[in-house]
This record gives sequence, structure tokens and C-alpha cells, in this order.
Amino acid sequence: MLIGLLTAVAASICYGTGSVLQAVGSQKSARREAAAGSVTQHGGPSLSSTAKAAMTWEFIVGTILDFVGFGLGALAARLLPLFLSQTVISANLVITAVLSIKLLGIRLNRSERTSIAVVCSALVLLATAAGPEGSGDTPIATHWWLLGISLLLIVGGTVVVRLLGARAALLAGLLSGLGFGALGVGVRVLNGIDPLDPGALLCDPALYAILVAGIGGMYLHTVALQIGSVNGATAALVVGETVLPGIIGVLWLGDASRPGFAWAAITGFVLAVSGAVAVAWFGSPKGHDSDPEAAAVTPAKDDQQGRRRGDQVAYPN
Repeated sequence: MLIGLLTAVAASICYGTGSVLQAVGSQKSARREAAAGSVTQHGGPSLSSTAKAAMTWEFIVGTILDFVGFGLGALAARLLPLFLSQTVISANLVITAVLSIKLLGIRLNRSERTSIAVVCSALVLLATAAGPEGSGDTPIATHWWLLGISLLLIVGGTVVVRLLGARAALLAGLLSGLGFGALGVGVRVLNGIDPLDPGALLCDPALYAILVAGIGGMYLHTVALQIGSVNGATAALVVGETVLPGIIGVLWLGDASRPGFAWAAITGFVLAVSGAVAVAWFGSPKGHDSDPEAAAVTPAKDDQQGRRRGDQVAYPN
């Protein structure tokens, strides 16, 4: 249990730091692209804009940290119940919020600080209540279902997000979180890991569900960081990657709390998710000071529509 918790915490730190660095790179690129008018007809970032964001050094370092976090998170998902591993990993929201103060010039208000404290307290409660993880043994048909759902989630979600354009920041964050949640479930049920069997591993649809959900989730998260609040997008991601996987872990994979601690597990889980939602709500750009650099380079048309401030980049409609 202790090794699993330490692994999940390390994954959380990697993900949180990576998110802020990706946001820095994404928003630098987004400001340049918005000034050049390189947006979709719906006001969202174009594919070329997203690709250029991925080529900034900040985004590259952030992506490397994401891959390290992915490896650590995958190990945590094998060692802990999903409702615990996914929730601890989702605490990267706290890392994201704290680093945003320095790197993105964001000032957290009292409500955000209170929400972050609630998330931290809930994680302690969850860690206290968690029991042994389930076996993860499932019929191969369910692995095919996981692959199909992952494809539908990422492909369909990408289309919807691009149609909604600049209004889809929280939706993109939520969909990316659901993708990462599907990744966590895939890691838990993956065949050919213990003992190692390359043949069984390569023939398991869950492996390809992991790839689809992971790559697609990273793309949608990048879009969310380009067009929305880094704290809001990350909080929406937290909800997506914790709620559904946690429920699946309990109902499908045999995860459970310690005897007599079910109330603590449920309370901690609800508080952790509620705290993340509160950060998304209170982390709206109205509560933050403007970013002078962003204000200087955002197109004049954006002045007429009202600048998005602090940790957002406004794309013209």
C-alpha cells in the first residue's frame, strides 16, 4: 500500500508540473496564432495551432513529465484500488494551482485555497479508508468494449469540441479526464503483465484502448489548456478521471475499503471530487488578475468582446 501511495503521489507531481508547463507553451503559441488569425470558424484553435503549441520547449518538457507520470500512474493503478490511485493522481490539481501562481501569474482567491484544502483533506481520508485492490480479472469481451468506448469517446469528443470552439474548454478537460480514466481501467485489466507474456499483451484490446485513450486524452487536454483556464481545465479533467473509474473499480473490479471504513471512503471520494469542481468554479478568469503580456498581444477585436484574463487565451469568434 505504501509503495503504491508514494508512486501515485510522484505521478501527481509529474502531471501537475507538466500541466503548467504545457499551459505556458500552449498559451504562448495560442497568442501568436490568435494574433495571426489562425483559428477555426467556430473560434477554437486550429490543428496547426495545436501542433505549434506542442513544439514549444515548455510543452515538450511538460509532455516528458506526463510520460513519466503515466508510467508511475500505471504502476499505482496496479497496486491500489482505482478510487484511491486515480484520486491521489488527480491531486495534481493542487500542484497545478500552486505552480500557476509563479509561472502563469495567477493569484488564488480564498475560495480556491479553501477548495484545495478540502481536496487535500479528502485524500488523507481516502488513504486511511482504502483496502486492498481487486483482482482485475475480466472477460476479454469487456476489453473490446473498453477499446470501443475509448475510440468513441476520443473521436466523437474531438469532433464535438472542435464544433463548439472556444466555448468547449471545460468539456475538453472533462473528456480528456474520461480518456485518462479509461486508461487507468485499461492498465488494471491488461493481460500479459504479471507474469510478463508479450504475446498475451499484444493481443489484448485493452492495450490499444490505453494507447487511444492516452494519446487522445493528451490532445484534448492540450486544446483545453489553449482555450481555457488551466485550473478549470485541470479540475474538469480530475472529475473525468476519478468518478467513473472509481465506480468501475468498486462495482466491476472488486476494489473495496477497509472493514468499517466504507463511510470514510465514500466521504473522502465525494469531498475530493467536490473540491475539484469548486476549484473549476471559483477558478474562473473573473477572479484573477490580467496577464499583461496576454493583454498586450491579444487582438483588438477581443477588446470589444471582453478580454479573458489571467490564465486564459481568448480566440476571436
